[in-house]
Amino acid sequence: MPVITNIEDLRVLHKKRTPKMFYDYADSGSWTESTYRANESDFQKIKLRQRVAVNMTNRTTKTTMVGQEVAMPVALAPTGLTGMQHADGEILAAKAAEKFGVPFCLSTMSICSIEDVAERTTKPFWFQLYVMKDRGFIERLIERAKAAKCSALVLTLDLQILGQRHKDLKNGLSAPPKLTIANMINMATKPRWCMGMAMTPRRTFRNIVGHATGVGNMSSLSSWTAEQFDPGLNWGDVEWIKKLWGGKLIIKGILDEDDARLAANSGADALIVSNHGGRQLDGAISSIKALPGIVDAVGKDIEVWMDGGIRSGQDVLKAWALGARGTMIGRPFLYGLGAMGEAGVTKCLELIHNELDITMAFTGHRDIQNVTKDILYPGAFLP
Repeated sequence: MPVITNIEDLRVLHKKRTPKMFYDYADSGSWTESTYRANESDFQKIKLRQRVAVNMTNRTTKTTMVGQEVAMPVALAPTGLTGMQHADGEILAAKAAEKFGVPFCLSTMSICSIEDVAERTTKPFWFQLYVMKDRGFIERLIERAKAAKCSALVLTLDLQILGQRHKDLKNGLSAPPKLTIANMINMATKPRWCMGMAMTPRRTFRNIVGHATGVGNMSSLSSWTAEQFDPGLNWGDVEWIKKLWGGKLIIKGILDEDDARLAANSGADALIVSNHGGRQLDGAISSIKALPGIVDAVGKDIEVWMDGGIRSGQDVLKAWALGARGTMIGRPFLYGLGAMGEAGVTKCLELIHNELDITMAFTGHRDIQNVTKDILYPGAFLP
C-alpha cells in the first residue's frame, strides 16, 4: 500500500483500481472541461496570511450545517453511480461519514437504494432529489426518504437537461457496464473491483428499478431516464416539493445572485453555490468565484454553502473565509472510495480535516467559527 498524503494520491490509486468508464465518469466535466478545471485553479489563486506567536492550542473545526452538528463544515455530496466506483459504494461512504461525524447525501441516481443505506447505518442521512416528469414517482420517492428518516432533502436544480460529457459517450457509460470486448479487457485489469461487484446484488439504479412505473429492468430503465429529467422545472415545483417534504430543504445548483434571492425567498434552509462540478454548463463561473457575491446578496437570509473544486482542507477554509457556512465534496471521496472502499473515504476525510486544522492554526485561529476573510492575504487574487 502506498503512503497516502493527499487527495491526489487517492485519485491516482482510484484510477488504477476502477474500470475506465467509471473513473472517467467521476473525473470529467462537460465539453472542454474549462469550468471543471477553473473550480480547482481558482482556489489556488487565493493566498493565506500566515500568523505567528499566537495560541494554537485546543483547536476545533466543529460547527453546524442546517442545525446538525458536524465535525467540520464538510458533507459528502450526492454523486450518481457511486456504487459503481466500488461495490456497495453508497453504503460504505455513508458508514464512513457517520463514523467521522459529517453528513452523507444519497443521490437519486445511486446504485444502493434509500432503503439499502438506511438499513446499514444508524444515523439519519440526507437525500438528493432530481425532479422527473413522473410526479407520482417523485411523491413516492419523497415518502420513501421520509420513511428512511432522512433528515434533509437536497433539491438539485441544475440538471433539467444533461450537459454533454464527451468521455461518457466515448466509453458507452452504463450501469452495469455493457460487456463489450474493450470493457471486458479493461475490467480484467481490475480484479479487486470485479470481485466486489460479483459479490453484491447492487449493480443498477435501485431507487428507480422496481419503483418507477414501467421500469422493471435495465432495458426499460434506459428509455425511462432518457425521457424523465424535466426541462419544465420551475420555482412553483420547488414550492410544491417543499410542502410535500415538510422538513429541512437545501437547494443545490445556484451560481447567479438573482437565483440565490429566489432560493432564499422559497423558504429553503440552505443553498449550495455549485456548477455541478463543471459537468453541466461549460464556460460557467467557478463555484468559489461565484460564492462571495451570493453571500453578499443573501447570506443574511439563508445559509450559504459551496460545492466544486475542493481538494484539501485549505480549500474548505478559504470557502469558509469567503462566507460559506458549509461545503460539499464529491470527487475527493469518490477517489478514496474507488481506491480503498470505506477506508479510502475515511482517509479522504482525515486528510481534509488535518489540512483544515493545521491551516487554521497557521492563520492564527483556534475555532473555525471565528475565521473571517481577514485570513486571506491582502492584494492576492480574490474571486
